[in-house]
Amino acid sequence: MSVPVLVPAVGESISSGVLSAWHKKDGDHVSVGELLFTLDTDKVSSEVTALEAGVLKITVAEGTEVPIGSAVGEIDTAAKAVGKAEGEKLKVETVEKKPSAPAFTQQSNSPTAQQPAAAAPSQQSKSPIVQQPAAKPEGRVTRRKLTPLRRKIALQLVNAQQTAAILTTFNEVDMSAVMSLRKEVQEAFQAKHGVKLGFMSFFIKAVVEALQAVPQINAQLEGDELIENHYFDIGVAVGTEKGLMVPVLRDCEKLSLAGLEKELLGFAVKAREGKIGLSDLQGGCFTISNGGVYGSLLSTPILNPPQSGILGMHKIQDRPVAIDGKVVIRPMMYLALSYDHRVVDGKEAVTFLIKIKEALENPVRLFLD
Repeated sequence: MSVPVLVPAVGESISSGVLSAWHKKDGDHVSVGELLFTLDTDKVSSEVTALEAGVLKITVAEGTEVPIGSAVGEIDTAAKAVGKAEGEKLKVETVEKKPSAPAFTQQSNSPTAQQPAAAAPSQQSKSPIVQQPAAKPEGRVTRRKLTPLRRKIALQLVNAQQTAAILTTFNEVDMSAVMSLRKEVQEAFQAKHGVKLGFMSFFIKAVVEALQAVPQINAQLEGDELIENHYFDIGVAVGTEKGLMVPVLRDCEKLSLAGLEKELLGFAVKAREGKIGLSDLQGGCFTISNGGVYGSLLSTPILNPPQSGILGMHKIQDRPVAIDGKVVIRPMMYLALSYDHRVVDGKEAVTFLIKIKEALENPVRLFLD
């Protein structure tokens, strides 16, 4: 009996995906629960496992876009008794019978492989195994289809630029206090909570405080209505091999720095393993993007619709600044707030950034909260 291998539903709005990789070969024996293939959609990557045991027959090649519910292969359940042990035994018997075949044939490119074992050593010494060089791209360009995720990102970014009145305002923050506090409490913090104290948790807490002070930035347009959010679900943009993703940390106002760090670590592991789910990406009322991890000194981040604001973090750089009439060197970071000018006025945007700057330059209060 043959059972079809179907593309599962992975979200209400997702109608198709790309079969990006088979993890089993055609003719392999699979067990229930074994990983079969990876499906990439415009939102997430999903790993599909076998629902039946048997021999796999692949009918759709890697890189093919497939509709949800379509068959990409089948499993012959009648062959499920043929396990790994039987397969290995069959291979051994085949190898043992090969030496009785003629040592040389016109079709053979490697006669030593078919000679008796006694003759093999001398022949093998004359025929060393040559490693083939890695294949190089042919021609001057390489053309390939965009992945569903990359297509979705492109559409979202263009849509944001075309539908919102995006403006960016800048400020800078002295990171001395945050860096000093992290260094002072890091060992005790890690021993108590099992995670390191990073910079992002401070920024999330500062953003929540600023959103509470300037609620207009926690609002969004929907048709001719303005919706003001009274919750603080913050998206943190992360770059992955498959593209940009924005997992959302829920109810950040209720989480301590340790709680935020644990949430961030969980998403980092999921992103690395390609296991971020659709529910992890939905919602969110504000986004933080950290271009500083790649060395960016300054940028103008693009809104994540329908949100009205996004904060851009950048590289911490030692710079000369004037303090109390003296020029001193301090670790400074440029901050960029892009906002929808249809919803947020300039005064509110500038006030929001100043609130973040004040919170980060006096982080003890955030830590105690």
